[in-house]
Amino acid sequence: MLVPFTFLSTLCFLGGAAFGYFVVFPPAFRFLVGYSNEFLTSLPAVSEYFSLALRLLIAFGVIFEMPILMVFLAKMGIVTVSFLNKNRKYAILINFIIAAVLTPTPDIVNQLMMGIPLLILYEISVVAVYFFGKKTFMDFQEKDRAERELDLAETKE
Repeated sequence: MLVPFTFLSTLCFLGGAAFGYFVVFPPAFRFLVGYSNEFLTSLPAVSEYFSLALRLLIAFGVIFEMPILMVFLAKMGIVTVSFLNKNRKYAILINFIIAAVLTPTPDIVNQLMMGIPLLILYEISVVAVYFFGKKTFMDFQEKDRAERELDLAETKE
């Protein structure tokens, strides 16, 4: 269990960091440098460039770990698919709050570039929890009930 978890966790983090650097970083840097005009010239220092890039890499690497975290919580019995489906509207709100807090630039474009992948990762988490989460007695009970209802509907026809 540890080897696949480690491999997938590393892969998700590196995928998130790559997404942050190649997709989100260019518009974020353009936004910060965009304050230049004829009276004010933007000359970012290497430390500022490095700080912005590092914050984006870490933030996106961490948020791309969401499916792994959700499967881990499901294996512990803390979350279920029905819980995630029932609380989707709160998750959407929390995702955009997280995007607003973690995005280093205050523009809406970069916040959306973090919020939308968070929504997609949430949906991937729901599917991952469905397939890899802990199967509880209630899950089996609901499956049996659905099968019985289907059999009953077929016998009535």
